[in-house]
Amino acid sequence: MRSLFKPRALVTLAAASIASCGLLVGLGGATAPVGASSSVRASSSTTLIMESSPENTITQDFNPYVATGAPYQMGATGLIYEPLIEFDLAAPPKFYPWLATGYRWANGGKSIVFTIRKGVKWSDGTALTPADVAFTYNLMKSNASINTAGLAIKNVSTLGDNVTVSFASSQYTNLQQVAGVGIVPKSVWSAAGNPAEFTDATPVGTGPYMLGSFTPQGFTLVKNPHYWQKVSVPSVYFPVYTSNPAAAAALFAGQIDWTGNFIAGLQKDFVDKSPAYHHFWEAAGSSNALFPNLHTWPTNHVAVREAISLAVNRTVIAAEGEDGLENPVLNATGLTLPTFAAWSGPVKNLTNAATARASEARKVLKAAGFKIGKNGWFERGGKTVSITLISPSSYTDYAEVGSIVAGELRSAGIDANFQGLTVSAWSNDIADGDFQLSEHWANNGLTPYNMYDGWLNSALATKTATGDYERLHATAINADLAKLAGASTTAKQTADLVPIEKYVAANLPVIPVTTASEWFEYNSQRFVGWPTKQNPYETGQPSGTNNGPGSGTDLVVILHLRPR
Repeated sequence: MRSLFKPRALVTLAAASIASCGLLVGLGGATAPVGASSSVRASSSTTLIMESSPENTITQDFNPYVATGAPYQMGATGLIYEPLIEFDLAAPPKFYPWLATGYRWANGGKSIVFTIRKGVKWSDGTALTPADVAFTYNLMKSNASINTAGLAIKNVSTLGDNVTVSFASSQYTNLQQVAGVGIVPKSVWSAAGNPAEFTDATPVGTGPYMLGSFTPQGFTLVKNPHYWQKVSVPSVYFPVYTSNPAAAAALFAGQIDWTGNFIAGLQKDFVDKSPAYHHFWEAAGSSNALFPNLHTWPTNHVAVREAISLAVNRTVIAAEGEDGLENPVLNATGLTLPTFAAWSGPVKNLTNAATARASEARKVLKAAGFKIGKNGWFERGGKTVSITLISPSSYTDYAEVGSIVAGELRSAGIDANFQGLTVSAWSNDIADGDFQLSEHWANNGLTPYNMYDGWLNSALATKTATGDYERLHATAINADLAKLAGASTTAKQTADLVPIEKYVAANLPVIPVTTASEWFEYNSQRFVGWPTKQNPYETGQPSGTNNGPGSGTDLVVILHLRPR
């Protein structure tokens, strides 16, 4: 990618999309009854079985603005609630028409005008209107707790088929977050009360699917009879697996069509068993990082964060923790390479070592006034440098990385341990800031802006944070991000990134360790039309959250699929 969305006249998304990949025309299929049992494959040959996130428990809540909800993390909300624009994050800057048929920037990027598609209906049969779209953006404007993209919306207005959203600053590089908001019906959500606390048990969306049945073991989405595009997959079943190994075993046994997890031994244990049908493609989307809580001892000290970065062995983390499916991030700015190579020029000299440097970590701590205490660990002011690193036990790669990192920190004189949690407990602790250190992936996107915005934008650090998990509150960085959002060319974006990248390298508000793959494994025995490295119409990760609340990659992919 060499250039981005620039100020322009009205963009006709349909033409751009169809020309680029021939998307979403002439797909169809028959319906079939589905149960929520392990025999769902046998009972319905046209039910796609999808697994995106291991969960310990699930609740019947499809709120597209609550990122900690199980259906949200499992990718289901992305098949119910749709955005104005979908983006191909495997091949930016490709984008697809969705609930908007076109858009144009105005006022130097401070306003965007969307033309809303006609003929779209909600799953209850009522028409989608520009008023629904305006209501959704006003809902974002009025409720910081659901404004998961941290959009600084000033005003929303409608005129005919157009909806105009205005901002305090230019948003050119923020198109993905602006246009990726999941649109909800005014008729339902105007009576929902606090939208962050609304239990969306029977969701009404414009997407290709609606809720069919729900049990603690899994749930089924069935075709929305009012959907505005043709759908070839009649229903989707989301089984509950409590860990990556359980989901992997089901995949290997032919019980899952589509999944997106870290799975060790994929080539030997999966592909080689049935190379005609078993496939994976793990595109690098962004960077994994260790998130240190900037408001708790001892990770609120930059010297401790520097020691952590020096002590970790990124090569071992990638090779052993991630089974070689992800690569070490050796750029101290965290910039994902080669994904964002076009933006890397000015900061190539800011690097991390590929291996651990425990002795240098000790020197950094000593120079900052820390000393080894009687218990053998560094301390200062009578307080031991003791750190608990948390990750979900069911995310086996994160759990392995956590154990590796804890051992490496102990070698540097830091009293570190790893604590595995349930996915829901981890998600809640990350969201409300109740942690010392944790690993987390970053936002992928059309430019590096999305990654750094998710890492550093203090507007995201609400009581239920969707970014800035470390709780950085840096006025200058917020201003730098706002400036970057207004950069309309790659050259200008590259220049505006420099102070942000230097800040990350020097202050380590996050500590980058490896690339973050778009996990994607699939069995093509029953369905065809999957994205590949050769045909990257989307990343393939079965996620409902990549483009913004309620939207994601699974929506684009599933409309390409058809029964074999």
